[in-house]
Amino acid sequence: MLPSIFVRFKTGLIYTALLSAMIIAGCTMPKQQGQPTSEPQDNISAEINRYQAIIDAAHNQPSLEVIRAYIALESYATNDAARQKNLDETWQLLTQLSPQQMSELVINANEYTLQGWLDLLNTYQSNKQLANTQDLDKLRLAIHDWQIRYPHNPAARSLPTVLQQMLQEGKGSHATIGLFLPLSGQAKIFGDAIRQGFLDAQKGLPKPSLPNPSLPNPSLPESSLPANASDANEAVNAEPSLPPENTEINDAPINDQAVKIYDTDSQPLAELLQQAKQDGVTLVVGPLLKPNVEQLAQIETPLNILALNELDTPQRQPNICYFSLSPEDEAKNAALHIWQQQKHSPLVLIPRTELGSRVANAFAQEWQKLGGQAVLQQTFGTPNEMRQSMNRGIGIRLSGTPIIAASSATGPVDAVYIVATADELTIIKPMIDMAISTRKKPTLYASSRSNKSGSGPDFRLEMDGMQFSDIPLLTGINVPLMQQAAQKFANDYSLMRLYAMGIDAWSLANQFTRMQQEMGFHLSGASGELSVMDNCTILRQLPWMQFNHGRIIPDNRTDKANGTENTHHPEGINNTENTDSTDINSTGQGDNPNEVNNSL
Repeated sequence: MLPSIFVRFKTGLIYTALLSAMIIAGCTMPKQQGQPTSEPQDNISAEINRYQAIIDAAHNQPSLEVIRAYIALESYATNDAARQKNLDETWQLLTQLSPQQMSELVINANEYTLQGWLDLLNTYQSNKQLANTQDLDKLRLAIHDWQIRYPHNPAARSLPTVLQQMLQEGKGSHATIGLFLPLSGQAKIFGDAIRQGFLDAQKGLPKPSLPNPSLPNPSLPESSLPANASDANEAVNAEPSLPPENTEINDAPINDQAVKIYDTDSQPLAELLQQAKQDGVTLVVGPLLKPNVEQLAQIETPLNILALNELDTPQRQPNICYFSLSPEDEAKNAALHIWQQQKHSPLVLIPRTELGSRVANAFAQEWQKLGGQAVLQQTFGTPNEMRQSMNRGIGIRLSGTPIIAASSATGPVDAVYIVATADELTIIKPMIDMAISTRKKPTLYASSRSNKSGSGPDFRLEMDGMQFSDIPLLTGINVPLMQQAAQKFANDYSLMRLYAMGIDAWSLANQFTRMQQEMGFHLSGASGELSVMDNCTILRQLPWMQFNHGRIIPDNRTDKANGTENTHHPEGINNTENTDSTDINSTGQGDNPNEVNNSL
């Protein structure tokens, strides 16, 4: 053995000496046959920059070119965290492809990775309804089969995070929800209303039933019927309004997920989030007040969050979605509704307050986004100031100043959007009538701020022809649910709107993964028709109603103008409640104890 070892040692010394001589002479070792050469670093950087430029130019809009860029960049990921981030972003983009885009996709025969991704998407979409059930075995088996068929796909080694979470939740360890609300201080009344709706939805809501036509107002409990007997008789004789057959509020999911409740006024938000994580919370619903929502951008947390307010400037954060009730959103909804009724020159009539300015700006921005020109605004004063003007025979002339400069002047005003309380509206409408002829009378629209209980038939007759919007809960779509809410909050519609928000927050929390990933996610909620926009912000559309000869009926003019059928009209009601649209400001306290100020 020793001679053999000596020979190998001697041979090694000879090779070492030869190699040293070659290096001194400036020679290099020949390349091994079949060994790929390493690409120069500057070429790699150029490739990475080229793919990243394609992604940046797309501005989060899905396309086959952008998906290919993500797939190409995956091979350049330097660590597991970067690789997982690439997989998550690729999956998010894929799930945003519309059905039309999917049908038009053309891929090359050698694009095995892309084909695998598309097959994973198809597997998910074919089984996504299982995401809302306690048993995800079928979805889990389908994805496991996909991993067998595409073993070399990057996602086969590590699924996108949302899919991992979805499958993990089906293994018996239900996610724990943390409800972050102000339960002390000035905003306690608002937090309590949302908490009540959230917990009632968890227990199960009453099913809808047809209204009783023998009652003056089939959508309200008897405690809110007209006190005047003649009013009641008049309402009884009126033809009852029934809800359209295709309109309903989706059932809220019922499950045994644990809900832990946290008071956001008790300690700093960062500490509450850390405490929730230690408590095993995986999804936070809240916070409600805007300052707390703004703090989320500065706090790093792995928890998924359904914030109950929005940011002035939306930010893309993969673990946060935003759901709110706000006058600005309602104004945008009004702009769309008025635009669909083929109006061209709207006037926004607002109070001389900061709230009025916010609403007017939101309306004008949405109007111009839809393709309209300048929107005029006019402010009004206190009820006493308006009564003095009426006594002097001065009405409200339909003129004003442009909210946002536009390229051309507007024509005669053909629509007026009024943001006023019921008391203010009873003065404003006669003042408009005083100033214009009936032949040139524009269509009048009111926000939910003017809708409150107990207005009576005189108010309804005086508002004849006016349209107004409000949440589905307050339109009688689900009479037992509305009666339940009315009894809990003594017919305070401001709190009943927040109660509806709590109901919908429970439904959204139970479908958080779908809401983040599914293109076209939609929910018929108690607070509106809900859908997801960019940055996972919930768009809320409200049904519209019209005063008609002392009754309140669904407004169908949008459908007639567009030649389509509206599937979202709520039931008409014969008596309405007047309350301000929900609006939550930085302190959580509105202009009065019954008004929430949800500024976004």
